[in-house]
Amino acid sequence: MLNSVYNKKQKPSTAGETTQSNKSWWKEGILYQIYLQSFKDTDGDGFGDLNGVVEKLDYLKSIGITMVWITPFLESPMVDNGYDVSDYKAIHPRYGTMEDFDRMIYGLHEREIKFVLDMVVNHSSDQHKWFKGASSSRDNEYYDYYHWWPAEKGEPPYRHSLFDPEGGWDYVEAVDAYYLHTFTGNQPDLNWENPKVRQEVYDIMKFWAEKGVDGFRMDAFQFVSKDTTWPEFPEGHEKDYVKWYGLRPELHGYLNEMYNKIIGKYNVFAVAEGTGSTFEDAHNLVDSDRNELQMAYHFDAVNLSQTPKGYSLLDFKGVFSKWDNAFSEKGWLAIYLSNHDNARLVSRFGNDSDDFRTVSTQLLNTFLMSMRGTPYLYYGDEIGMTNIDMPNIEEYTDIEAQGKYQSALKAGADMEEFINTLNYNSRENGRTPMQWDASENAGFTTGDPWRRVNPNYTEINVAKQKTDPNSVLSHFKRMTEVRKKNPVLVYGDYTLLLPEHEQVYAFARELDEDKILVLLNFSESESEIELVELQGLTSEKVVIDNYEGTAVEGTCITLRPYQAILFSLG
Repeated sequence: MLNSVYNKKQKPSTAGETTQSNKSWWKEGILYQIYLQSFKDTDGDGFGDLNGVVEKLDYLKSIGITMVWITPFLESPMVDNGYDVSDYKAIHPRYGTMEDFDRMIYGLHEREIKFVLDMVVNHSSDQHKWFKGASSSRDNEYYDYYHWWPAEKGEPPYRHSLFDPEGGWDYVEAVDAYYLHTFTGNQPDLNWENPKVRQEVYDIMKFWAEKGVDGFRMDAFQFVSKDTTWPEFPEGHEKDYVKWYGLRPELHGYLNEMYNKIIGKYNVFAVAEGTGSTFEDAHNLVDSDRNELQMAYHFDAVNLSQTPKGYSLLDFKGVFSKWDNAFSEKGWLAIYLSNHDNARLVSRFGNDSDDFRTVSTQLLNTFLMSMRGTPYLYYGDEIGMTNIDMPNIEEYTDIEAQGKYQSALKAGADMEEFINTLNYNSRENGRTPMQWDASENAGFTTGDPWRRVNPNYTEINVAKQKTDPNSVLSHFKRMTEVRKKNPVLVYGDYTLLLPEHEQVYAFARELDEDKILVLLNFSESESEIELVELQGLTSEKVVIDNYEGTAVEGTCITLRPYQAILFSLG
Protein backbone atom coordinates (compact mmCIF):
# COMPACT_ATOMS: atom_id res chain seq x y z
CA MET A 1 0.00 0.00 0.00
CA LEU A 2 1.30 3.44 -0.86
CA ASN A 3 1.54 6.11 1.83
CA SER A 4 -1.79 7.89 2.09
CA VAL A 5 -0.74 10.72 4.39
CA TYR A 6 1.72 13.56 4.15
CA ASN A 7 4.69 12.86 6.42
CA LYS A 8 7.73 15.04 7.09
CA LYS A 9 9.47 12.46 9.26
CA GLN A 10 12.15 10.10 8.06
CA LYS A 11 10.78 6.82 6.75
CA PRO A 12 12.30 3.34 6.72
CA SER A 13 14.45 2.61 3.67
CA THR A 14 13.65 0.12 0.92
CA ALA A 15 15.60 1.97 -1.73
CA GLY A 16 18.40 -0.56 -2.03
CA GLU A 17 16.10 -3.21 -3.50
CA THR A 18 16.63 -3.18 -7.23
CA THR A 19 17.05 -6.81 -8.29
CA GLN A 20 14.22 -8.74 -9.90
CA SER A 21 13.78 -10.87 -6.77
CA ASN A 22 13.11 -7.86 -4.53
CA LYS A 23 9.80 -6.09 -4.90
CA SER A 24 9.63 -2.31 -4.60
CA TRP A 25 6.84 0.24 -4.94
CA TRP A 26 8.78 2.16 -7.58
CA LYS A 27 9.10 -0.99 -9.70
CA GLU A 28 5.36 -1.60 -9.52
CA GLY A 29 4.49 2.03 -10.13
CA ILE A 30 3.03 3.62 -13.25
CA LEU A 31 4.64 7.03 -13.63
CA TYR A 32 2.94 10.00 -15.30
CA GLN A 33 5.04 13.03 -16.23
CA ILE A 34 3.48 16.49 -16.15
CA TYR A 35 5.00 19.44 -17.98
CA LEU A 36 3.64 21.85 -15.40
CA GLN A 37 3.24 25.07 -17.36
CA SER A 38 1.22 23.22 -20.00
CA PHE A 39 -1.03 21.10 -17.76
CA LYS A 40 -3.73 23.34 -16.22
CA ASP A 41 -3.80 27.08 -15.51
CA THR A 42 -6.01 28.24 -12.63
CA ASP A 43 -5.17 31.97 -12.40
CA GLY A 44 -5.55 33.03 -16.04
CA ASP A 45 -1.94 34.00 -16.66
CA GLY A 46 -1.59 31.44 -19.45
CA PHE A 47 0.81 29.15 -17.56
CA GLY A 48 -0.09 25.93 -15.79
CA ASP A 49 0.42 25.90 -12.05
CA LEU A 50 0.47 23.71 -8.95
CA ASN A 51 -3.18 24.45 -8.22
CA GLY A 52 -3.93 23.15 -11.69
CA VAL A 53 -2.56 19.79 -10.59
CA VAL A 54 -4.62 20.03 -7.40
CA GLU A 55 -7.72 20.67 -9.51
CA LYS A 56 -7.01 17.55 -11.56
CA LEU A 57 -6.09 15.19 -8.71
CA ASP A 58 -9.22 13.10 -9.15
CA TYR A 59 -8.50 12.87 -12.87
CA LEU A 60 -5.00 11.57 -12.14
CA LYS A 61 -6.44 9.00 -9.78
CA SER A 62 -9.06 7.97 -12.34
CA ILE A 63 -6.58 7.12 -15.08
CA GLY A 64 -4.78 4.65 -12.84
CA ILE A 65 -1.29 6.13 -12.55
CA THR A 66 0.54 5.75 -9.21
CA MET A 67 3.44 8.22 -9.51
CA VAL A 68 3.68 11.79 -10.78
CA TRP A 69 6.88 13.49 -11.95
CA ILE A 70 6.52 17.22 -12.50
CA THR A 71 9.01 19.35 -14.41
CA PRO A 72 10.79 22.11 -12.41
CA PHE A 73 8.65 24.69 -10.60
CA LEU A 74 11.36 26.24 -8.43
CA GLU A 75 12.49 29.87 -8.53
CA SER A 76 14.10 30.54 -11.90
CA PRO A 77 14.61 33.28 -14.51
CA MET A 78 13.04 30.73 -16.92
CA VAL A 79 15.71 30.82 -19.61
CA ASP A 80 15.20 27.06 -20.03
CA ASN A 81 11.64 26.76 -18.68
CA GLY A 82 12.78 26.11 -15.11
CA TYR A 83 15.82 23.94 -15.84
CA ASP A 84 17.87 26.91 -14.61
CA VAL A 85 17.20 27.17 -10.87
CA SER A 86 17.99 30.32 -8.90
CA ASP A 87 16.61 29.11 -5.54
CA TYR A 88 16.26 25.39 -4.80
CA LYS A 89 13.96 25.86 -1.80
CA ALA A 90 11.49 28.36 -3.23
CA ILE A 91 8.53 28.04 -5.61
CA HIS A 92 8.43 30.27 -8.69
CA PRO A 93 5.46 32.66 -8.23
CA ARG A 94 4.23 31.69 -11.70
CA TYR A 95 3.47 28.23 -10.33
CA GLY A 96 2.16 29.13 -6.89
CA THR A 97 3.39 29.02 -3.31
CA MET A 98 4.91 26.50 -0.93
CA GLU A 99 1.45 26.14 0.60
CA ASP A 100 0.13 25.16 -2.83
CA PHE A 101 2.89 22.56 -3.09
CA ASP A 102 2.04 21.16 0.34
CA ARG A 103 -1.62 20.93 -0.63
CA MET A 104 -0.73 19.20 -3.89
CA ILE A 105 1.54 16.57 -2.36
CA TYR A 106 -0.96 15.91 0.42
CA GLY A 107 -3.68 15.41 -2.19
CA LEU A 108 -1.49 13.06 -4.21
CA HIS A 109 -0.62 10.95 -1.18
CA GLU A 110 -4.25 10.91 -0.09
CA ARG A 111 -5.00 9.29 -3.46
CA GLU A 112 -2.09 6.85 -3.09
CA ILE A 113 -0.01 8.61 -5.74
CA LYS A 114 3.73 9.15 -5.14
CA PHE A 115 5.51 12.36 -6.10
CA VAL A 116 8.84 12.63 -7.97
CA LEU A 117 10.78 15.91 -7.92
CA ASP A 118 12.91 17.05 -10.86
CA MET A 119 16.37 17.88 -9.43
CA VAL A 120 18.50 20.13 -11.64
CA VAL A 121 21.93 20.13 -10.01
CA ASN A 122 24.40 19.62 -12.86
CA HIS A 123 24.13 23.38 -13.12
CA SER A 124 22.39 26.32 -11.50
CA SER A 125 21.04 29.53 -12.94
CA ASP A 126 23.49 32.39 -13.38
CA GLN A 127 21.01 34.29 -11.17
CA HIS A 128 21.56 31.98 -8.20
CA LYS A 129 23.25 33.66 -5.24
CA TRP A 130 26.10 31.17 -5.56
CA PHE A 131 26.99 32.28 -9.09
CA LYS A 132 26.38 35.95 -8.38
CA GLY A 133 28.93 35.68 -5.60
CA ALA A 134 31.31 33.48 -7.59
CA SER A 135 31.35 35.88 -10.53
CA SER A 136 32.06 38.91 -8.35
CA SER A 137 35.48 37.95 -6.99
CA ARG A 138 37.91 35.05 -6.96
CA ASP A 139 37.99 35.47 -3.19
CA ASN A 140 34.25 34.98 -2.84
CA GLU A 141 33.16 31.93 -0.82
CA TYR A 142 31.18 30.63 -3.80
CA TYR A 143 33.90 31.00 -6.44
CA ASP A 144 34.84 27.32 -6.20
CA TYR A 145 31.21 26.27 -6.55
CA TYR A 146 31.76 26.49 -10.33
CA HIS A 147 34.37 25.50 -12.91
CA TRP A 148 36.66 28.38 -13.86
CA TRP A 149 39.53 28.80 -16.34
CA PRO A 150 41.65 31.82 -15.33
CA ALA A 151 42.41 34.09 -18.30
CA GLU A 152 46.10 34.19 -17.42
CA LYS A 153 46.29 30.56 -18.54
CA GLY A 154 45.29 31.60 -22.05
CA GLU A 155 42.30 30.39 -24.05
CA PRO A 156 40.48 27.46 -22.39
CA PRO A 157 40.44 24.11 -24.25
CA TYR A 158 37.36 23.74 -26.45
CA ARG A 159 34.29 22.35 -24.77
CA HIS A 160 31.10 21.68 -26.69
CA SER A 161 27.83 23.12 -25.40
CA LEU A 162 24.59 21.32 -26.14
CA PHE A 163 22.66 24.60 -26.45
CA ASP A 164 25.29 27.21 -27.37
CA PRO A 165 26.87 27.06 -30.86
CA GLU A 166 29.77 29.22 -29.60
CA GLY A 167 30.92 26.55 -27.17
CA GLY A 168 30.92 25.84 -23.44
CA TRP A 169 33.01 28.70 -21.98
CA ASP A 170 31.87 32.25 -21.18
CA TYR A 171 34.11 35.05 -19.93
CA VAL A 172 33.45 37.14 -16.79
CA GLU A 173 35.45 40.35 -16.62
CA ALA A 174 35.09 40.85 -12.85
CA VAL A 175 37.07 37.68 -12.15
CA ASP A 176 39.05 37.65 -15.43
CA ALA A 177 38.13 34.02 -15.97
CA TYR A 178 35.91 31.75 -18.06
CA TYR A 179 33.18 29.55 -16.56
CA LEU A 180 31.99 26.22 -17.98
CA HIS A 181 28.44 25.51 -19.11
CA THR A 182 27.17 22.26 -20.63
CA PHE A 183 23.94 23.96 -21.71
CA THR A 184 23.35 27.73 -22.11
CA GLY A 185 25.59 30.44 -20.73
CA ASN A 186 22.80 31.15 -18.25
CA GLN A 187 23.30 27.66 -16.78
CA PRO A 188 26.82 27.51 -15.28
CA ASP A 189 27.97 24.00 -14.32
CA LEU A 190 28.36 23.29 -10.62
CA ASN A 191 31.71 22.03 -9.37
CA TRP A 192 30.90 18.68 -7.80
CA GLU A 193 34.57 18.16 -6.97
CA ASN A 194 33.96 20.69 -4.18
CA PRO A 195 32.51 18.82 -1.14
CA LYS A 196 30.67 22.00 -0.11
CA VAL A 197 28.67 21.86 -3.35
CA ARG A 198 27.75 18.24 -2.74
CA GLN A 199 26.61 19.01 0.79
CA GLU A 200 24.47 21.87 -0.51
CA VAL A 201 22.76 19.40 -2.87
CA TYR A 202 22.18 16.84 -0.11
CA ASP A 203 20.69 19.56 2.09
CA ILE A 204 18.30 20.48 -0.74
CA MET A 205 17.27 16.84 -1.21
CA LYS A 206 16.78 16.44 2.55
CA PHE A 207 14.56 19.54 2.58
CA TRP A 208 12.26 18.08 -0.09
CA ALA A 209 12.31 14.52 1.25
CA GLU A 210 11.11 15.82 4.60
CA LYS A 211 8.29 17.61 2.82
CA GLY A 212 7.08 14.25 1.54
CA VAL A 213 8.82 13.86 -1.85
CA ASP A 214 9.05 10.16 -2.75
CA GLY A 215 11.61 10.22 -5.55
CA PHE A 216 14.11 12.33 -7.44
CA ARG A 217 14.69 12.53 -11.19
CA MET A 218 18.29 13.76 -11.49
CA ASP A 219 18.44 16.00 -14.57
CA ALA A 220 21.57 15.74 -16.77
CA PHE A 221 23.26 13.94 -13.91
CA GLN A 222 25.65 11.88 -16.00
CA PHE A 223 27.54 15.13 -16.69
CA VAL A 224 28.17 16.32 -13.10
CA SER A 225 31.70 14.94 -12.96
CA LYS A 226 33.94 17.04 -15.22
CA ASP A 227 37.41 16.40 -16.66
CA THR A 228 39.49 18.60 -14.36
CA THR A 229 42.75 17.92 -16.23
CA TRP A 230 41.32 19.94 -19.15
CA PRO A 231 43.07 18.30 -22.11
CA GLU A 232 42.30 19.15 -25.69
CA PHE A 233 39.69 16.64 -26.88
CA PRO A 234 40.09 15.23 -30.42
CA GLU A 235 38.30 16.91 -33.31
CA GLY A 236 34.72 15.69 -33.66
CA HIS A 237 34.58 14.38 -30.09
CA GLU A 238 31.21 16.08 -29.49
CA LYS A 239 29.54 13.44 -31.67
CA ASP A 240 30.12 10.99 -28.80
CA TYR A 241 29.16 13.46 -26.12
CA VAL A 242 28.61 11.07 -23.23
CA LYS A 243 31.99 9.38 -23.70
CA TRP A 244 33.90 12.64 -23.39
CA TYR A 245 31.67 14.65 -21.08
CA GLY A 246 29.80 12.14 -18.94
CA LEU A 247 30.09 9.34 -16.41
CA ARG A 248 33.61 9.95 -15.21
CA PRO A 249 34.67 7.54 -12.42
CA GLU A 250 34.26 10.19 -9.72
CA LEU A 251 30.50 10.22 -10.36
CA HIS A 252 30.05 6.89 -8.59
CA GLY A 253 31.63 8.23 -5.44
CA TYR A 254 29.24 11.16 -5.47
CA LEU A 255 26.24 8.87 -5.95
CA ASN A 256 27.33 6.55 -3.16
CA GLU A 257 27.70 9.55 -0.88
CA MET A 258 24.22 10.74 -1.92
CA TYR A 259 22.81 7.29 -1.20
CA ASN A 260 24.32 7.19 2.28
CA LYS A 261 23.22 10.72 3.16
CA ILE A 262 19.76 10.83 1.56
CA ILE A 263 18.47 7.89 -0.51
CA GLY A 264 19.26 5.25 2.11
CA LYS A 265 17.63 7.26 4.90
CA TYR A 266 14.27 7.76 3.23
CA ASN A 267 11.86 5.55 1.33
CA VAL A 268 12.74 7.34 -1.91
CA PHE A 269 14.24 6.34 -5.23
CA ALA A 270 16.45 8.22 -7.67
CA VAL A 271 16.67 7.94 -11.44
CA ALA A 272 19.29 9.79 -13.47
CA GLU A 273 18.83 11.07 -16.98
CA GLY A 274 21.17 8.94 -19.07
CA THR A 275 22.97 5.64 -18.55
CA GLY A 276 26.31 6.09 -20.25
CA SER A 277 27.66 4.36 -23.33
CA THR A 278 27.51 0.70 -22.29
CA PHE A 279 25.44 -1.74 -20.27
CA GLU A 280 28.30 -1.84 -17.79
CA ASP A 281 27.96 1.92 -17.33
CA ALA A 282 24.24 1.49 -16.63
CA HIS A 283 24.70 -1.38 -14.19
CA ASN A 284 27.35 0.57 -12.33
CA LEU A 285 24.73 3.25 -11.74
CA VAL A 286 21.78 1.14 -10.60
CA ASP A 287 22.76 -2.34 -9.35
CA SER A 288 21.55 -2.64 -5.77
CA ASP A 289 24.89 -3.71 -4.34
CA ARG A 290 26.40 -0.43 -5.57
CA ASN A 291 24.17 1.72 -3.33
CA GLU A 292 23.86 4.49 -5.92
CA LEU A 293 20.73 4.98 -8.08
CA GLN A 294 17.70 2.72 -8.35
CA MET A 295 16.64 2.99 -11.98
CA ALA A 296 18.25 3.32 -15.44
CA TYR A 297 16.88 5.73 -18.06
CA HIS A 298 18.42 5.25 -21.53
CA PHE A 299 17.97 7.13 -24.81
CA ASP A 300 18.39 4.33 -27.35
CA ALA A 301 14.68 3.93 -28.08
CA VAL A 302 13.75 7.62 -28.44
CA ASN A 303 16.84 8.13 -30.60
CA LEU A 304 15.46 5.70 -33.19
CA SER A 305 12.92 8.11 -34.65
CA GLN A 306 14.60 11.49 -35.11
CA THR A 307 13.62 12.27 -38.72
CA PRO A 308 10.40 12.05 -40.75
CA LYS A 309 11.80 8.90 -42.38
CA GLY A 310 10.71 7.05 -39.25
CA TYR A 311 12.25 3.91 -37.79
CA SER A 312 12.55 0.17 -38.34
CA LEU A 313 10.47 -2.10 -36.13
CA LEU A 314 13.35 -4.59 -36.20
CA ASP A 315 15.61 -1.94 -34.68
CA PHE A 316 12.88 -1.03 -32.19
CA LYS A 317 12.54 -4.64 -31.06
CA GLY A 318 16.30 -4.97 -30.94
CA VAL A 319 16.75 -2.00 -28.62
CA PHE A 320 14.13 -3.06 -26.10
CA SER A 321 15.15 -6.71 -26.21
CA LYS A 322 18.84 -6.08 -25.67
CA TRP A 323 18.19 -3.74 -22.76
CA ASP A 324 15.77 -6.19 -21.15
CA ASN A 325 18.27 -9.01 -21.54
CA ALA A 326 21.04 -6.92 -20.00
CA PHE A 327 18.83 -6.15 -16.98
CA SER A 328 17.08 -9.51 -16.61
CA GLU A 329 18.87 -10.41 -13.38
CA LYS A 330 20.12 -7.15 -11.87
CA GLY A 331 19.13 -3.52 -12.02
CA TRP A 332 15.91 -1.90 -13.16
CA LEU A 333 14.80 0.08 -16.20
CA ALA A 334 12.53 3.00 -16.98
CA ILE A 335 10.39 2.24 -20.06
CA TYR A 336 9.38 5.31 -22.08
CA LEU A 337 8.95 6.70 -25.58
CA SER A 338 8.07 10.33 -24.88
CA ASN A 339 8.73 13.11 -22.39
CA HIS A 340 9.31 16.87 -22.24
CA ASP A 341 12.48 16.53 -24.35
CA ASN A 342 10.80 14.66 -27.21
CA ALA A 343 8.03 15.08 -29.75
CA ARG A 344 4.66 13.39 -29.31
CA LEU A 345 4.39 9.62 -28.89
CA VAL A 346 1.90 8.85 -31.66
CA SER A 347 3.49 11.24 -34.17
CA ARG A 348 6.89 9.57 -33.84
CA PHE A 349 6.19 5.91 -33.13
CA GLY A 350 2.61 5.45 -34.28
CA ASN A 351 0.36 6.93 -36.93
CA ASP A 352 -1.29 10.27 -36.19
CA SER A 353 -3.64 10.25 -39.19
CA ASP A 354 -7.36 10.43 -38.47
CA ASP A 355 -7.77 6.79 -39.48
CA PHE A 356 -5.15 5.30 -37.18
CA ARG A 357 -4.35 7.78 -34.39
CA THR A 358 -6.63 6.12 -31.84
CA VAL A 359 -5.60 2.51 -32.38
CA SER A 360 -1.90 3.26 -32.80
CA THR A 361 -1.81 5.31 -29.58
CA GLN A 362 -3.60 2.49 -27.81
CA LEU A 363 -0.99 0.09 -29.15
CA LEU A 364 1.91 2.24 -27.90
CA ASN A 365 0.40 2.66 -24.44
CA THR A 366 -0.21 -1.09 -24.31
CA PHE A 367 3.42 -1.73 -25.22
CA LEU A 368 4.78 0.62 -22.56
CA MET A 369 2.70 -1.02 -19.85
CA SER A 370 3.47 -4.59 -20.96
CA MET A 371 7.25 -4.38 -20.67
CA ARG A 372 9.46 -5.24 -17.72
CA GLY A 373 10.51 -1.99 -16.07
CA THR A 374 8.68 1.06 -14.72
CA PRO A 375 6.54 2.69 -17.45
CA TYR A 376 6.99 6.44 -17.80
CA LEU A 377 3.92 7.96 -19.47
CA TYR A 378 3.64 11.57 -20.61
CA TYR A 379 0.72 13.94 -20.13
CA GLY A 380 -1.57 14.00 -23.17
CA ASP A 381 -0.46 10.60 -24.44
CA GLU A 382 -3.42 9.09 -22.61
CA ILE A 383 -5.67 10.89 -25.12
CA GLY A 384 -3.39 10.67 -28.16
CA MET A 385 -2.20 14.26 -28.41
CA THR A 386 -0.16 14.83 -31.59
CA ASN A 387 2.64 17.04 -32.87
CA ILE A 388 1.73 20.61 -33.73
CA ASP A 389 2.70 21.88 -37.18
CA MET A 390 5.35 24.64 -36.93
CA PRO A 391 7.05 25.12 -40.30
CA ASN A 392 8.63 28.51 -39.47
CA ILE A 393 11.60 29.02 -37.13
CA GLU A 394 10.06 32.26 -35.83
CA GLU A 395 7.47 30.24 -33.93
CA TYR A 396 10.08 28.29 -31.94
CA THR A 397 10.84 29.72 -28.52
CA ASP A 398 12.79 26.77 -27.11
CA ILE A 399 16.48 27.51 -26.59
CA GLU A 400 17.42 24.05 -27.85
CA ALA A 401 15.62 24.63 -31.16
CA GLN A 402 17.14 28.08 -31.56
CA GLY A 403 20.61 26.78 -30.73
CA LYS A 404 20.32 23.95 -33.26
CA TYR A 405 19.09 26.41 -35.88
CA GLN A 406 22.10 28.68 -35.39
CA SER A 407 24.46 25.69 -35.47
CA ALA A 408 22.87 24.46 -38.71
CA LEU A 409 23.23 27.92 -40.29
CA LYS A 410 26.85 28.07 -39.20
CA ALA A 411 27.52 24.64 -40.70
CA GLY A 412 25.88 25.52 -44.01
CA ALA A 413 23.22 22.83 -43.67
CA ASP A 414 20.22 22.40 -45.95
CA MET A 415 17.88 24.65 -43.97
CA GLU A 416 14.69 23.40 -45.63
CA GLU A 417 15.56 19.87 -44.57
CA PHE A 418 16.57 21.14 -41.13
CA ILE A 419 13.22 22.86 -40.55
CA ASN A 420 11.32 19.82 -41.81
CA THR A 421 13.17 17.62 -39.32
CA LEU A 422 12.77 20.16 -36.51
CA ASN A 423 9.05 20.32 -37.16
CA TYR A 424 8.98 16.54 -36.73
CA ASN A 425 11.21 16.03 -33.70
CA SER A 426 11.30 19.31 -31.76
CA ARG A 427 10.55 18.95 -28.10
CA GLU A 428 8.16 21.91 -28.44
CA ASN A 429 5.74 19.39 -29.95
CA GLY A 430 5.52 17.74 -26.54
CA ARG A 431 4.93 20.97 -24.64
CA THR A 432 1.66 22.28 -26.05
CA PRO A 433 -1.19 22.83 -23.55
CA MET A 434 -3.17 19.85 -22.31
CA GLN A 435 -6.40 19.40 -24.25
CA TRP A 436 -9.12 19.12 -21.60
CA ASP A 437 -12.22 19.94 -23.63
CA ALA A 438 -13.49 21.68 -26.78
CA SER A 439 -13.89 25.12 -25.20
CA GLU A 440 -11.57 28.01 -26.01
CA ASN A 441 -7.89 27.14 -25.45
CA ALA A 442 -8.90 23.53 -24.86
CA GLY A 443 -9.98 24.35 -21.31
CA PHE A 444 -6.34 24.88 -20.35
CA THR A 445 -6.61 28.59 -19.48
CA THR A 446 -9.01 31.52 -19.46
CA GLY A 447 -6.13 33.78 -20.52
CA ASP A 448 -3.68 33.74 -23.41
CA PRO A 449 -1.81 30.41 -23.34
CA TRP A 450 1.98 30.63 -23.15
CA ARG A 451 2.16 28.21 -26.06
CA ARG A 452 -0.25 27.87 -28.97
CA VAL A 453 -2.83 25.12 -28.42
CA ASN A 454 -2.86 22.40 -31.07
CA PRO A 455 -5.81 23.21 -33.38
CA ASN A 456 -7.02 19.61 -33.21
CA TYR A 457 -8.12 20.08 -29.58
CA THR A 458 -11.79 20.16 -30.60
CA GLU A 459 -11.47 16.54 -31.70
CA ILE A 460 -8.78 15.31 -29.27
CA ASN A 461 -9.66 16.14 -25.67
CA VAL A 462 -10.40 14.52 -22.32
CA ALA A 463 -14.07 15.48 -22.14
CA LYS A 464 -14.88 13.87 -25.49
CA GLN A 465 -13.03 10.67 -24.67
CA LYS A 466 -14.30 10.16 -21.12
CA THR A 467 -17.67 8.93 -22.35
CA ASP A 468 -16.35 6.92 -25.32
CA PRO A 469 -15.54 3.31 -24.33
CA ASN A 470 -13.38 2.91 -27.45
CA SER A 471 -11.31 6.07 -26.93
CA VAL A 472 -7.59 6.26 -26.23
CA LEU A 473 -8.39 7.45 -22.70
CA SER A 474 -10.76 4.60 -21.89
CA HIS A 475 -8.24 2.06 -23.17
CA PHE A 476 -5.47 3.73 -21.15
CA LYS A 477 -7.52 3.32 -17.97
CA ARG A 478 -8.14 -0.35 -18.73
CA MET A 479 -4.45 -0.91 -19.40
CA THR A 480 -3.32 0.62 -16.10
CA GLU A 481 -5.68 -1.79 -14.34
CA VAL A 482 -4.28 -4.71 -16.33
CA ARG A 483 -0.76 -3.70 -15.29
CA LYS A 484 -1.71 -3.49 -11.62
CA LYS A 485 -3.56 -6.80 -11.57
CA ASN A 486 -0.82 -8.79 -13.30
CA PRO A 487 2.54 -8.84 -11.49
CA VAL A 488 3.83 -10.91 -14.40
CA LEU A 489 3.90 -7.68 -16.44
CA VAL A 490 6.13 -6.08 -13.80
CA TYR A 491 8.48 -8.85 -12.70
CA GLY A 492 8.01 -11.59 -15.29
CA ASP A 493 10.66 -12.83 -17.71
CA TYR A 494 10.55 -11.43 -21.23
CA THR A 495 10.87 -13.64 -24.33
CA LEU A 496 10.91 -12.13 -27.80
CA LEU A 497 8.89 -14.03 -30.42
CA LEU A 498 8.98 -13.59 -34.22
CA PRO A 499 12.19 -11.52 -33.98
CA GLU A 500 12.46 -11.03 -37.76
CA HIS A 501 8.85 -10.02 -38.38
CA GLU A 502 8.81 -6.50 -39.83
CA GLN A 503 5.25 -5.61 -38.78
CA VAL A 504 4.52 -7.45 -35.56
CA TYR A 505 6.19 -7.16 -32.16
CA ALA A 506 5.34 -10.33 -30.25
CA PHE A 507 6.67 -11.34 -26.86
CA ALA A 508 5.78 -13.38 -23.81
CA ARG A 509 5.97 -12.44 -20.13
CA GLU A 510 6.23 -15.28 -17.62
CA LEU A 511 6.32 -15.37 -13.82
CA ASP A 512 5.88 -18.67 -11.95
CA GLU A 513 2.61 -20.14 -13.29
CA ASP A 514 1.46 -16.92 -14.97
CA LYS A 515 2.19 -16.25 -18.62
CA ILE A 516 0.93 -13.48 -20.91
CA LEU A 517 1.31 -13.31 -24.68
CA VAL A 518 1.63 -9.78 -26.11
CA LEU A 519 0.88 -9.21 -29.81
CA LEU A 520 1.36 -5.75 -31.34
CA ASN A 521 0.87 -4.95 -35.02
CA PHE A 522 2.97 -1.83 -35.70
CA SER A 523 1.44 -1.41 -39.16
CA GLU A 524 -1.56 0.08 -40.94
CA SER A 525 -2.02 -3.25 -42.75
CA GLU A 526 -3.44 -6.51 -41.51
CA SER A 527 -0.86 -9.11 -40.57
CA GLU A 528 -1.42 -12.85 -40.25
CA ILE A 529 0.97 -14.59 -37.89
CA GLU A 530 1.43 -18.12 -36.61
CA LEU A 531 2.60 -19.03 -33.12
CA VAL A 532 2.37 -22.32 -31.25
CA GLU A 533 1.42 -20.28 -28.17
CA LEU A 534 -1.92 -19.46 -29.84
CA GLN A 535 -3.08 -23.08 -29.87
CA GLY A 536 -6.34 -23.50 -28.00
CA LEU A 537 -6.81 -19.81 -27.14
CA THR A 538 -10.36 -18.48 -27.02
CA SER A 539 -11.91 -15.10 -26.33
CA GLU A 540 -12.00 -15.96 -22.63
CA LYS A 541 -8.21 -15.78 -22.61
CA VAL A 542 -8.11 -12.18 -23.88
CA VAL A 543 -6.73 -9.85 -21.20
CA ILE A 544 -7.13 -6.64 -23.23
CA ASP A 545 -7.72 -5.86 -26.91
CA ASN A 546 -8.13 -2.56 -28.74
CA TYR A 547 -10.45 -4.26 -31.26
CA GLU A 548 -13.52 -6.46 -30.77
CA GLY A 549 -14.18 -9.95 -32.05
CA THR A 550 -10.63 -11.18 -32.52
CA ALA A 551 -10.56 -14.87 -33.38
CA VAL A 552 -7.75 -17.43 -33.19
CA GLU A 553 -7.78 -20.29 -35.68
CA GLY A 554 -5.52 -23.04 -34.46
CA THR A 555 -2.11 -21.43 -34.19
CA CYS A 556 -2.93 -18.51 -36.48
CA ILE A 557 -4.34 -15.04 -35.88
CA THR A 558 -4.91 -12.08 -38.19
CA LEU A 559 -3.98 -8.84 -36.47
CA ARG A 560 -5.77 -5.75 -37.67
CA PRO A 561 -3.99 -2.39 -38.22
CA TYR A 562 -2.23 -1.32 -35.01
CA GLN A 563 -3.97 -4.02 -33.05
CA ALA A 564 -2.69 -4.65 -29.54
CA ILE A 565 -3.92 -7.77 -27.81
CA LEU A 566 -2.83 -9.63 -24.68
CA PHE A 567 -3.70 -13.27 -24.02
CA SER A 568 -3.40 -15.11 -20.73
CA LEU A 569 -1.55 -18.39 -21.22
CA GLY A 570 -1.55 -19.36 -17.55
